[in-house]
Amino acid sequence: SVPIAKQLASIKALAKGSDLEKAFATAALVYNNSTDPKGKLSKAETKSLVQAQFGAFIQGQENKPKYQEIISALDEQSENKIDFEDFMILLVSLTLMSDLLQEIRNVKTTK
Repeated sequence: SVPIAKQLASIKALAKGSDLEKAFATAALVYNNSTDPKGKLSKAETKSLVQAQFGAFIQGQENKPKYQEIISALDEQSENKIDFEDFMILLVSLTLMSDLLQEIRNVKTTK
């Protein structure tokens, strides 16, 4: 498989893209590289992808009720598929509850 960075570099519209545009394009590429031919992920695949690709954000969340609720939802009704919109909502939800978010907010932006 082609590395994400190489796929990202091949998208001409992003040559002068902002960091945020590249971040969202990366999320879309990671998602697309993992989906079935219909562009969807099983809940089990989604759980594995989040654990593999979003580990820094979910670290330390394992015992928190909201995290458990989200993971339980991925374990239930596993025949249901996740589309890109649901995947992004999942990432945003995990980001908002992450301990890492506070660390990001505390990053100094001036010298």
